[in-house]
Amino acid sequence: MKSSFVLALDPVIKLMGWLIDPKNRQVEIYRSQRPTETLDNPKFLSGEDILPGFVLNMQSVFQSL
Repeated sequence: MKSSFVLALDPVIKLMGWLIDPKNRQVEIYRSQRPTETLDNPKFLSGEDILPGFVLNMQSVFQSL
């Protein structure tokens, strides 16, 4: 079961979402006008150019879920 979805919106209407699957330790990344990217057991997620400087420690997230 996929349990977490995080969205971020910047003033230029760029959209990014993370769909976190803690059971399989996968993250699907959704970006405007780009194909979905699936990461297997990522250590970190970056806010890229939408949330500059933001880094999410996925190992801590996976351990807490």
